[in-house]
Amino acid sequence: MEAAAGATPSQPPAPHPAVAPLAFLLGKWRGEGQGSFPTITPFRYGEELLFSHHPSKPVISYTQRTWKAVSGEPMHAESGYWRPRPDGSIEVVIAQSTGLSEVQVKQITRDFQVVDGELSYVVQMATNATSLQPHLKALLKKI
Repeated sequence: MEAAAGATPSQPPAPHPAVAPLAFLLGKWRGEGQGSFPTITPFRYGEELLFSHHPSKPVISYTQRTWKAVSGEPMHAESGYWRPRPDGSIEVVIAQSTGLSEVQVKQITRDFQVVDGELSYVVQMATNATSLQPHLKALLKKI
């Protein structure tokens, strides 16, 4: 639908003040990653993240899906919320398609950063038999 002649395009509403410092994340990101762990064969995957937000809520909704890089077959999916806290930290609550739920657990760490418009992350994981070590890393661009 086109805007009427002379009409000003509408701007998206400003994010909730608690979310404003993370507004650069909002939108869809897509890229590729690789995974490894002592108990599995290394693998490559495609990934899409979506960070969305309603201006009346102090949270960011998060969804993620991955697929095998070679075949495109679905691999993993998860969704949840990123909740900025007054001390500057972020509480992340995630439910995975495997039935696992995470709420700031010590057995999994997720380090995200945005540099030069690219979102990268490293996930480290521990199990009963393995100490905390790298599991996933990816580089994504906003689309």
